[in-house]
Amino acid sequence: MFNPITAPYGTSYLHSVESAAQSFAIDITSAPIHDDSDIERVISALGREPGGSLIVVPDTFTDVHRDLIIALAARYRLPSVYPYTPFAADGGLMTYGPDPAQMFGRTADYVDRILRGAKPADLPVQQPNKFELVINLKTAKALGLEMPPLLLARADEVIE
Repeated sequence: MFNPITAPYGTSYLHSVESAAQSFAIDITSAPIHDDSDIERVISALGREPGGSLIVVPDTFTDVHRDLIIALAARYRLPSVYPYTPFAADGGLMTYGPDPAQMFGRTADYVDRILRGAKPADLPVQQPNKFELVINLKTAKALGLEMPPLLLARADEVIE
């Protein structure tokens, strides 16, 4: 789920997920959203599908609508994966995404280099290299999900 206006890169996420899904014989459906009614329509439809689940793409639109997305996912009993830790802290099932502390630290390094005279165009684009997995066990229990011990052991944080 993503807003194509605020997350034009959403289709590249979709292609990555589709590639991975093929090896597990899972069907993927793109869910572009633009407003609250789209969010409810998408989540309610996925909630009616047997084995339905949701992946929320990192996007300022989904960040702003975090509470609504989490509440609807809970109402429709839809297991969901979110991009940032606050989603799990606010009741989402799990998050997996770049470590924000590392990203901001790297940003500070770039600002320092620019202030010292480096040309922004000469600085390399860097990809995140540390990702965080956060699992909300209270939400898992509410959804009737048993989290595998190996997954819990790999989590950076488990919210109980």
